[in-house]
Amino acid sequence: MTVYALSSGPGISGVAVIRISGVKTEEIILAMTNGNLPAVRRATLRKIINPKNGQLIDEGLVILFKNPNSYTGEDMAELHVHGSKAVVQEILNVLEDFSDCRLAEAGEFTKLAFQNNKINLLKAESIGDLIASETELQRKQALRIMSGESSNKFNFWREEIIKILADIEAKIDFPEEEIPEKLSQSIKSKCEKIRNEIKSTLDDNKTGEIIREGFKIAIVGPPNVGKSSLINYLSKREVAIVSEKAGTTRDVIETHLDLEGIPVIISDTAGIRSSSDEIEKMGIKLAIKRAEDADLIIVLLDPENVDFKGFFNEKLKDKSILAINKSDLGIDNLKNYDFKVTPYFISIKNDSNVKKLVDAIKSKLKKQFLKTDNILITRSRHRLHLKECYKHLEIFLEKKNNQEFDLAAEDLRLAIRHLGTIVGKVDVEEILGSIFENFCIGK
Repeated sequence: MTVYALSSGPGISGVAVIRISGVKTEEIILAMTNGNLPAVRRATLRKIINPKNGQLIDEGLVILFKNPNSYTGEDMAELHVHGSKAVVQEILNVLEDFSDCRLAEAGEFTKLAFQNNKINLLKAESIGDLIASETELQRKQALRIMSGESSNKFNFWREEIIKILADIEAKIDFPEEEIPEKLSQSIKSKCEKIRNEIKSTLDDNKTGEIIREGFKIAIVGPPNVGKSSLINYLSKREVAIVSEKAGTTRDVIETHLDLEGIPVIISDTAGIRSSSDEIEKMGIKLAIKRAEDADLIIVLLDPENVDFKGFFNEKLKDKSILAINKSDLGIDNLKNYDFKVTPYFISIKNDSNVKKLVDAIKSKLKKQFLKTDNILITRSRHRLHLKECYKHLEIFLEKKNNQEFDLAAEDLRLAIRHLGTIVGKVDVEEILGSIFENFCIGK
């Protein structure tokens, strides 16, 4: 089967790129260029025609790639044409008329690259992350994974465990021979080293996943202290309704932002107070839950509402920033007030000290999450299999004698399998759909 798709963005553009991949690629290019096939891997200007009637569709660049030296590992071509909707649609209509040729599914070109051993599973995922990246931090993380940093480490652990398994299976093949004590200690020592490295990798505060999805920030506080004004200020647009009437916000309002290179998801929540209104009470419950689940909490008060207990207990203190809004109304009465954490006095209305609050948010996130660039886990799938690998290594290390080593081989095989699943070294067909379904068509 040969597949095709528009790989550049939809809509009017200067140039549109249409990709074709599969066994009929060369036949299709011959037909659409009137037998004028370009040289391999050389951008060549060609008239692109409808082979059914010989009518000219457009004039553009044609690039031909021969397998296995292409992105997908198959014969592949790219048509660089004018980005007119009419031109693109006509070319897609022509491609549809070829037998055994269909529109590519989302992520199918990258899926073919994986299946043809051009890339591993981690690189395939990181390509999707790079396409979806919205901030500098997300871009850098995706590129780091694409470079092979994670896959090299996972493959190294896998190969080391395979070597350990080989020593164990040698004993199983020759049961009459005892594993020498020196070899037995060496096996355990190597396994402990790998286990400890995996444990260190898992103890990363889930930073890779958080960067990929965005840091969750919840704005909480009493009604009418400026929570909606703050989310509008940070978003630089009207995300939430601002009203002097208390209790305007009933639901959680969420927006994704690029906070000077850091991806964040900021939530404006209902004002927390005692209320007899059932809908408002539901909103308050959601606000408290959102605060508990957040990576960072901005507790926003004003000079008239500074007694806000419950958000500075030990559980929430370390991930909270306190800001006192409406400081332009006067804060002299707060000089001796016993705040549990150091507050930032701001005025959203007058744009006073809000930049300091933004700097404090960035500093808090960096201090709490961005302590190292050595991030190997960027998806929950990776973490799940790495945890399972760690568990089986722990079980293996509990074996006390040579007889138990017979059973330990299976623990090592399972550990190897889980590492292999991360990078795609074992059958992973069941997870391919979930990985590629979020890709754009044409990639």
